[in-house]
Amino acid sequence: MVMAEGTAVLRRNRPGTKAKYIQQNIRSDCSNIDKILEPPEGQDEGVWKYEHLRQFCLELNGLAVKLQSECHPDTCTQMTATEQWIFLCAAHKTPKEVSPARATSCPTCLSRVSIKESSVAKLGSVCRRIYRIFSHAYFHHRQIFDKYENETFLCHRFTRFVMKYNLMSKDNLIVPILEEEVQNTSSAGESEA
Repeated sequence: MVMAEGTAVLRRNRPGTKAKYIQQNIRSDCSNIDKILEPPEGQDEGVWKYEHLRQFCLELNGLAVKLQSECHPDTCTQMTATEQWIFLCAAHKTPKEVSPARATSCPTCLSRVSIKESSVAKLGSVCRRIYRIFSHAYFHHRQIFDKYENETFLCHRFTRFVMKYNLMSKDNLIVPILEEEVQNTSSAGESEA
């Protein structure tokens, strides 16, 4: 919105708005990742990243619900992906092992109109935590992961998102079905630079 003097005013969605821009694009075609990740003109990049993380967390709840039948502290005592990847929960004074059911966290305390640069810098940490759920599901609950991924393209979209905004190192993206996509995204980014 632009006021008469030309001063831009940032606004949240109006009360009662049923669909947000990102969600509309997902509903339109969840496989069109480029369109979903493309911000509207004039969109603040920090807010755009934050809104995507909120959306990823909302959709990740769907995967978490599907995992509940076989992923709980009795069956999955550690948050692992492969034998080399055991994730620790950094929410404790000394990071410690926790079960996947207790390891999820989402960004919920940031403003949705403007975001401080110091908060934007922490989004990479949030992304790494979210990705742990994808990697655990892929390596330990593959059938559930594949079914959900085929319906939502959520892990593909998340991977493209973190690569587009350099929020995670390519070395930390360990879900092997995404290797080709990560390489394609990296190549495109390198050719643009």
